[in-house]
Amino acid sequence: MSPPDDKKPSDKKNPWDRGDSHQSNRPWGGGSGGGDPPPELDELLRRARANLQQVMPGGMDSGGIIGLLVLAVAILWLASGLYIITPGEQGVIQRFGAFTRTQLHEGLGYHLPWPVESVSKVNVSEVRRVEIGFTKQKASYGQTQDVPNESLMLTSDLNIISIDLVVLWNIKSAEDYKFNIADPDNTIKKVAESAIREVVGQTEMFPIMTADREKVVQRTRDIMAKMLDQYKSGVNISQVTMQEAEVHPDVQDDFQKVQSAKQEASNAENLAGVYRQTIIPKARGEAFQIEQEAKAYKQTVIDKATGDASRFTAVYTAYLTGPEVTKKRMYLETMEDILKNAQKTIVDSNGKGGSGVIPYLSLDSIKPAAASDDSSANSNVTR
Repeated sequence: MSPPDDKKPSDKKNPWDRGDSHQSNRPWGGGSGGGDPPPELDELLRRARANLQQVMPGGMDSGGIIGLLVLAVAILWLASGLYIITPGEQGVIQRFGAFTRTQLHEGLGYHLPWPVESVSKVNVSEVRRVEIGFTKQKASYGQTQDVPNESLMLTSDLNIISIDLVVLWNIKSAEDYKFNIADPDNTIKKVAESAIREVVGQTEMFPIMTADREKVVQRTRDIMAKMLDQYKSGVNISQVTMQEAEVHPDVQDDFQKVQSAKQEASNAENLAGVYRQTIIPKARGEAFQIEQEAKAYKQTVIDKATGDASRFTAVYTAYLTGPEVTKKRMYLETMEDILKNAQKTIVDSNGKGGSGVIPYLSLDSIKPAAASDDSSANSNVTR
């Protein structure tokens, strides 16, 4: 048993319902089967206002509705200042276009609604890529096309080399990145070209292609980082990779000839080095021997002269002590030196028999004769 005051669901008020049972709930009336044409816009607004006053408690005049609308608009305007910074992003807030602050951490944030303040979200975790010397072809995956204006470089030994470089970078300061450089990709590309050409211009070609590739890459990265920090770009160079480093095809034949000539020159230099290692020690040995002989001769002459001087001094001292005795001794020594190789004949003036001549047999003259006789006897035995 239902209460007497309950209304049927169909009797419930609808803001657009005019109370006509034969019409639908559409604002302009009219049933599904046609009916009257849609009312005028003014009539539609009048009906909406009348129905709204019926459902509002106690009714509301036009001023209250406008105030309510203004309040709703103000709430929506203030709510438009809410924003969310996702992980890996930073928010740069500007007030009337001027930089105010940066939100570094993710989460909910608020700024004064537009046009007072605005927020720009910058993805600082994304790793970006710049290619030097080549471009990827969109038609075929993995295929690249050479860009000679970027790849061809001159080395310190006046050779032309083709280098392909890849630079990976990210943002480390959102406000510097946004306000200090206008075209980041193009700026980083130009800085990379300048850095790699500076390093290549100070390095010979062959080391670039072989052992010094990592050194070239590291120096390029250091120069890029220094230049971008001077610009206050807010960019971090995370990695520099050398994809290719080779001789340009137009000078490949000449390069091979140069390398052959360098190899021949290296071989000749090695042979000269071996000969040098052979002849120099020999010459040094001979020079050392001559030097030692000269020193020995020098010492001999000095010793002899010193001995002669000492002997002369001794003779002179003896002469001063006993002149007559010294004269006689010198005479005897001199005669001994003169007569020791002469044939001698002894004459005895006191001899009683004959002429006083005593025969003298020189043993020195017999020894050579005896030696010759022994050799003749030995030769006869041999026969």
